[in-house]
Amino acid sequence: MTDETPQTPDPEVVELAGRLFDAARSGDAELLAAYLAAGAPADLSNERGDSLLMLAAYHGHAAAVAALLKHGADADRANDRGQTPLAGAVFKGHDEVVTALLDGGADPTAGTPSALDTARMFGKDELVARFEGR
Repeated sequence: MTDETPQTPDPEVVELAGRLFDAARSGDAELLAAYLAAGAPADLSNERGDSLLMLAAYHGHAAAVAALLKHGADADRANDRGQTPLAGAVFKGHDEVVTALLDGGADPTAGTPSALDTARMFGKDELVARFEGR
């Protein structure tokens, strides 16, 4: 017999996750690196499947992106809508983040739409050429 009773999340864990998501959104690379070095999961995601990396990339924080990748974040982890951090960075026009993600191994063809498809959709020919040349 299995216990079907939903467990209440530990308030301290919820608070810590909130701090990490805020750090990703605001680009606090030092705070993220410290928590990741202490064992926080690099691929922590919220209820929409947005990872710390997705939030840092979408909000234009290349240093935070690099810190997350250095600590093992999956460069191609898609959210619940199939979007990758690279596609988000392309959509938002964050060129430094695009470079950090590519340097971290991100695949321009991953996700739906992919970063390559997003670049094509928005007429970002320089990025299309860069992605196709990989």
